Amino acid sequence: MDRDSVDGHERHSGYYARIADLAEEARHERETFDPPDGVDEDRALRYARDGLGDVVALYIEARTAEWDVEFSGRELELLHRATNDYLSLYTRCHGVAFDTDVTVREAAEILLKTHNIVDTAQLVTKVPGRDGD
Repeated sequence: MDRDSVDGHERHSGYYARIADLAEEARHERETFDPPDGVDEDRALRYARDGLGDVVALYIEARTAEWDVEFSGRELELLHRATNDYLSLYTRCHGVAFDTDVTVREAAEILLKTHNIVDTAQLVTKVPGRDGD
């Protein structure tokens, strides 16, 4: 039996409910997304701050907790999906439709360096391009 399962059921951290809610919200946003005419910077900022920011903040909170938090495979899968759903929405608000493949850990590491979730979204997606790119 896998060490992450009990009686055939995967064990989750105490963060599972919050992770599941964030992933569900991200998936709903992606499925109901109505592309803007042109660039919608305000909506892109909301997806970065209120979407991606919440996902990455939860990950950082868990990783810096006073107790050892070990995410289940399912939790990591949901965090990965939510991260990429929000990054995809962010890019689509800039008129760029592509799916990203960024781990929540990668986003968290960049956030800890930049201290700015919008800069983090731009750095991992390259959208919008920086002057001179």
